[in-house]
Amino acid sequence: MTEVIVVGGGVAGLTTAVTLAERGLRVRVWSRDPAGATTSAVAGALWWPYRIEPAERVGGWSLETLEVYEGLADAPRETGVRRVPGLHGGERFAALGPWAAELEGAVETAEGLRVTLPLLDMPVHLAWLERRLLAAGGAVERRAVTGFGEVAARGRAVVNCTGLGARELVPDPGVRPVRGQLVVVENPGIEEWFTRADPASAATTYFFPQPGRLVLGGTAEADDPRTEADPVTAREIVARCARVRPEIAGARVLGHRVGLRPVREAGVRIEAETLPGGGLLVHNYGHGGAGVTVAWGCARAAAALVDRGPG
Repeated sequence: MTEVIVVGGGVAGLTTAVTLAERGLRVRVWSRDPAGATTSAVAGALWWPYRIEPAERVGGWSLETLEVYEGLADAPRETGVRRVPGLHGGERFAALGPWAAELEGAVETAEGLRVTLPLLDMPVHLAWLERRLLAAGGAVERRAVTGFGEVAARGRAVVNCTGLGARELVPDPGVRPVRGQLVVVENPGIEEWFTRADPASAATTYFFPQPGRLVLGGTAEADDPRTEADPVTAREIVARCARVRPEIAGARVLGHRVGLRPVREAGVRIEAETLPGGGLLVHNYGHGGAGVTVAWGCARAAAALVDRGPG
């Protein structure tokens, strides 16, 4: 029997599976969709605690993950992780948690916070996680799950990394979609990332230079389940980014992306429970807009609950 089945093949699921497999457990990932079709694949993927709670735990998870990414950035072509400088427009240390004091080289300027951070090319990174899982003896299977009982029959422990799917599967009505739309354009020569949030609206302005492209954003539309790109929103995104870097206005559009962030009202849930048949169910979901940022910290917390077992 497989020792652990991880349900969900996005960044949370794959990172958790790798963590467990490298501890010597037999692990399988059950995912309805391939990694490239998950919300994680759409993410802009700059390391930064964004739209995620609880604040008292997020800092620790984020810093654990940052340490991992700093190491992975030594092999960017393989892992998809690069160190890239940029500016958080209007940001101030005083508005951030204690974790911000650990950001090496961060400087507060009149424009905002300048800092070099990990920026992930998610399709590359997700493929690397799958390879690392396979190398550790794990496996990935395409399976749709309708209940955790059916999963528990195949393994001694189940880890729930279903993201937005937890709303129906747990069920947890506190999980809500927050829609994010992106525009992908040819990079006109921009080498630094930029972000600026508008606290008065669902609009944010950011651009992230990825290999062969520039990713523009974005939106944060609560309770909006639409997965198709809105052309008006796309034009607004390009216009906002072009006000920061005018050369973006003439960049050729390569495509559009939409992802639904799995925000949970009570914050990230990392918790164990015993299933009716006696199996162990560990939850690791509700990462909002920062699943990439807390991936390794949350994976280790979930793995510790698997190690502890029922009871």
